[in-house]
Amino acid sequence: MPGLASGTTQGTLPWSWYSDSERLRREQELIFRRGWQYAGPLEHAAEPGDFFTCSVGDVPVVITRDRAGELHALLNVCRHRGSIVAEGRGNRETLQCRYHAWTYGLDGNLRAAPRAREEPGFDTEGIALRELAVEPWGPLLFVHTDRDAPPLAETLGPLPELLASGGIELDRLRFHRRSEFELACNWKIAVENYLECYHCAVAHPGFSAVVDVSPGAYRLETHALGSSQFGPTKRGAGPVEGQFHWLWPVTKVYALPGPPNLAAGPVTPHGAERTRGFIDYFFPEDVPEAEIDELLAFDNQVGLEDRALVESVQAGVRSGLLEEGKLMPESERLIAHFQQLVREALE
Repeated sequence: MPGLASGTTQGTLPWSWYSDSERLRREQELIFRRGWQYAGPLEHAAEPGDFFTCSVGDVPVVITRDRAGELHALLNVCRHRGSIVAEGRGNRETLQCRYHAWTYGLDGNLRAAPRAREEPGFDTEGIALRELAVEPWGPLLFVHTDRDAPPLAETLGPLPELLASGGIELDRLRFHRRSEFELACNWKIAVENYLECYHCAVAHPGFSAVVDVSPGAYRLETHALGSSQFGPTKRGAGPVEGQFHWLWPVTKVYALPGPPNLAAGPVTPHGAERTRGFIDYFFPEDVPEAEIDELLAFDNQVGLEDRALVESVQAGVRSGLLEEGKLMPESERLIAHFQQLVREALE
């Protein structure tokens, strides 16, 4: 990892960065608006007329499939007075702002604006919702606020090969369920907790009973815009080992030990000390419902345990009497990698 030699002790990011609203404003601009983020299942925009909404940090987005079959990611902000245009998901011919009924095609172009013909000199030609970048990867859709963003493949790095080598066949996966959550912590604390299993033996007894979290077995890898953790399963856990990947800046993509599966989701800041997120779960159609329920209950239990941990960290770093913490050079090197990317982005 750039800037950190193996075996070198490193301090964390300044703890003031985890409760500073001005710092978050800069992160929204310099991190969230400059990276690819998981938006939702491709299935939610599979047919002409389909749409669904999401966000990239504080940027509202609507994904559409127009009547010609073209996929679009659009800034979900009316070009009239700035209202949110679309909400939820569904299938429609057009998108209409509920404030003044400006109506847009699913390609983003303005179709109608009440009273436009009675307004001298007002021309609707060329008015459209701003186009963003969107790319599918298997059953997942990713979005970037810059229409001319670098290809998604640069962010994915080795992830497609890693999942394939672990027995995950993306073309067999179907969206099954979404789980939403809210945490009383800064978004970086939520990411950092995900990026290490140093705490697993202590805080996740159920997880540690299934996954070998010992230093010699649990593997860590970094790449340019992400990192990976590999947890071999103990006897009887199923054909798929645990793979836990992270993509800059906030997308988790992981396969739980058990039957073939994939989970993906981002975290989104809702204030300097509050974070929301969701996880979408995908399975092949032939996985029994009982096995799915068992796996999701397993993941939910880990999530509840992590909630208590990250909210405790937020309470600690908020105290203001210490400037930073210290990272374990090997066990927490994925956090060091993430924090280095944060520092570079904010420079």
